[in-house]
Amino acid sequence: MSAKLGGRRVLVVEDEMIVAWLLTDMLEDLGCRVVGPVASVAQALEVIGQEALDAALVDVNLNGELSYPVADALTARSVPFLFSTGYDRSRLREGYRDLPMLQKPYHLAELEQVLALMFEPLAGGRDAGAPLAA
Repeated sequence: MSAKLGGRRVLVVEDEMIVAWLLTDMLEDLGCRVVGPVASVAQALEVIGQEALDAALVDVNLNGELSYPVADALTARSVPFLFSTGYDRSRLREGYRDLPMLQKPYHLAELEQVLALMFEPLAGGRDAGAPLAA
């Protein structure tokens, strides 16, 4: 369990249930409280509008629907997130390529490292409130 991640509420947006379960297990091993998983843009937007979130993991392609509206909604609410995808960074839409991303498959240590960076204190002693480049 990571001290930086313990108790953090992390939304999982993933359409492949086996992957969603694996991510849930990994996040719980890091001490996070998992919100979801949800498998569609509509479900994710509903959760984002109703839940207090500390971070999110967002698959880029949700059953053929691109998740950029989810990324935009998280950014508007200052919720840090990372894309969790099988895509190469170059395949992301322009304007989204500099956001944090883990390319599937990835390991627990990689997930922990990227999430921990999201919660690094900024000048002034507060947590990062917006996505950081990974």
